[in-house]
Amino acid sequence: MKHVFLIFSFFLAAVTGFSQEFQVSGTVTDGNTPLEGVLVKVEGISLYTLTSATGEYSLSLEEGIHNLIFSFGNKKRIRIDLSEDMVLNVDMSDAEEVLDEVFLSAVRVSANSPITYSNLSNEEIEDRNLGQDIPSLMQYMPGVVTTSDAGAGIGYSSIRVRGTEARGINVTINGIPYNDAESQGTFWVNLGDFASSVENLQLQRGVGTSTNGAGAFGASINLLTDRYSYEPSAEIANSFGSYNTRKHTVKFSTGLFDDHWEFNGRASVIKSDGYIDRASTDLKSYFFQGSYVGETTLVKALTFGGSEVTYQAWDGIDADQLEENRRFNPAGAYEDDEGNLKFYDNHVDDYKQDHFQLLWNERYGSGWSSNIALHYTYGRGFYESYRAGEDLVEYNLQPFTANGEEITESDLITKKWLVNDFYGTTFNVQYTNENVEVIAGGAWNNYEGDHFGEVIFTRFAPSLPLHRYYDNKGQKSDFNIFGKVTYAVTNDLALYGDLQLRRIHYEVDGFEEENVPFIVDDTHTFFNPKAGLTYEFSEASRLYFSFARAHREPNRTDYEAGDPEPEELNDYELGWRLTSSILQLNSNLYYMDYRNQLVLTGELNDVGAPIRRNSGNSYRLGLELDAVVRLHSKFSWRPNIAISRNKNDEWFASWDGELRSFGKTDISYSPGIIAGNILEYRPIAGLEIKFLTKYIGEQYMSNLENEASLLEDYFINDFNLQYTWRKAPLFKEVVFTGLINNILSEEYVSNGYYYTYDYEGITYDGAGYYPQATRNFLVGMTLRF
Repeated sequence: MKHVFLIFSFFLAAVTGFSQEFQVSGTVTDGNTPLEGVLVKVEGISLYTLTSATGEYSLSLEEGIHNLIFSFGNKKRIRIDLSEDMVLNVDMSDAEEVLDEVFLSAVRVSANSPITYSNLSNEEIEDRNLGQDIPSLMQYMPGVVTTSDAGAGIGYSSIRVRGTEARGINVTINGIPYNDAESQGTFWVNLGDFASSVENLQLQRGVGTSTNGAGAFGASINLLTDRYSYEPSAEIANSFGSYNTRKHTVKFSTGLFDDHWEFNGRASVIKSDGYIDRASTDLKSYFFQGSYVGETTLVKALTFGGSEVTYQAWDGIDADQLEENRRFNPAGAYEDDEGNLKFYDNHVDDYKQDHFQLLWNERYGSGWSSNIALHYTYGRGFYESYRAGEDLVEYNLQPFTANGEEITESDLITKKWLVNDFYGTTFNVQYTNENVEVIAGGAWNNYEGDHFGEVIFTRFAPSLPLHRYYDNKGQKSDFNIFGKVTYAVTNDLALYGDLQLRRIHYEVDGFEEENVPFIVDDTHTFFNPKAGLTYEFSEASRLYFSFARAHREPNRTDYEAGDPEPEELNDYELGWRLTSSILQLNSNLYYMDYRNQLVLTGELNDVGAPIRRNSGNSYRLGLELDAVVRLHSKFSWRPNIAISRNKNDEWFASWDGELRSFGKTDISYSPGIIAGNILEYRPIAGLEIKFLTKYIGEQYMSNLENEASLLEDYFINDFNLQYTWRKAPLFKEVVFTGLINNILSEEYVSNGYYYTYDYEGITYDGAGYYPQATRNFLVGMTLRF
């Protein structure tokens, strides 16, 4: 607690010393044309705004000298000395191009595109970046549901968008695939504190635009890492909070030197005991980048990654445990010789992952440019588990005789290993003029994964050296090519076309547990067309419509569970965007029509991975609204809501020993209402106060609509405060941040699983739950040099 009192003492001292405040405002144009959506940022501090449809902006700043950055795919810096209200009009026609953004031009979209999307800037990320994973930082975006195994947003965290789980969400970093090739999942725990190295993030809902890696079946997330910096800088950030949580980060940038070179980096440590008992997390991570900036060239070489050790918390708890002790964790439980309940200390997930990327952009004049990237990822690690009363034969161990009795079972400790390599290239060529933008490109990626299990200890059986009880290897190659065209038919109407051809080959050879052969040799070729239009009624109002078809191959767990079919999705999006000086409104209707959708059954395998199976025909129909309302120069309101109907046309399942039709049922893990809200108040320069709310409607954890699988709705509230001390002695600025999560201490469950079993011809069912933290806090202080 002494850290908390120290930080808030500094905070109170800083607030009492604020100085006089003035307003700078004006219009941003490209020649004579007003520019909407230009980012206007005060250099070195977390203060920014966006221009309206008429190009207007305003900022309230303390008296003194400031550097304003105007960014719109290009960048302009203007130094001002503010001693009274100032009008500053800016023409971006001669601004310097920001080359970093071109690395995402093949996968990103803008307000002129017929794609449903939301952006999250690094300024918004910094407001709450106190150690929680990226899903927790995204939870107030439209249509998003997040959950955490440890309960407090640190460790194993995941995200759903429009009811689609993480395996249906395509994630790229600088345009390079991040999803695990075999499982298709996104393991944010391997990227501890990665948010501190993210420049911005775009969430595309629905199929979105063609991208690289796993098919987008509900959404795609595109992350851009830190830009190069013109000025040298350094910062030290420390935060502390509930459940013994702490984060320590060091960042630096050399600034651009010799007019061409810049190096920057970050090192971080995050530790937490977790809300759930023993759900501890120990994350160490790094990010280093070197950039060469030429007149028409940008080359970036970067490496990032780290290690994680998390105590397993994916077993969940049953309804009785939820009522008696919602923080109980059954993982690692066993009985000692006296029959006392014990927990194995090293029942952990231990994994390391290192990423290497080389990015090269070149501009050739006359509207031509190109991008090429090479990448390599090396991952290795294991689950270590205590397994009580296991059948020796299932581990290729022989029964033995003790005191004249045959012993066939023993407690064991196992390690389930994964060692993998992922490498490849992405590439594209672009041409742009006044009426047309053309992008053609593709990617080739290859994955090689070695899966094996070892018995490292037996409690009752004779001692043994390391014993490998299963071994198989997976290999997956993924090749795609695409072409995209945006054509301005008139000043008001633009047409969009996007064609992608993707070919995947997946092989597995070897044995699973219990000496079961696991052999896969499957090839899929998918054609994914997309088309749309955008019509501009006025500078403030745009209508768009799009159709997209997507296919997705089954993942490793799907093959383990049966003989799955690939999925097909037809996605229809109709949207309207309105922008004015006081209101930005995005609204859209969507209809997602699935064939053979692989939906969650609610069950888990032995390492906590969800089991899915094809559902035949199903659909998602919904309405999404999100807005930014500027109620006052110091007060804004950012509400969003998603209302949806998510149905299997007809669901079949085995019940009481026979295959039954359950008719039209809700798709699992698909709440009908998801709503978010952010109220932001800036009473003085440098001080931001936010009140955040999230409502998730009830949802079923199975496709049977059984009451045992129902997750109740919940409503949570967070409070976020940040103060930037811009004239702190010895530092460029000092930033104090406070976050109170779930301020009303709601006892809610955001995730779980459902299972059935048959006994004497009768089907019984049950459920497991992942409780989330009640009221908890995080506070932090950042020193910038």
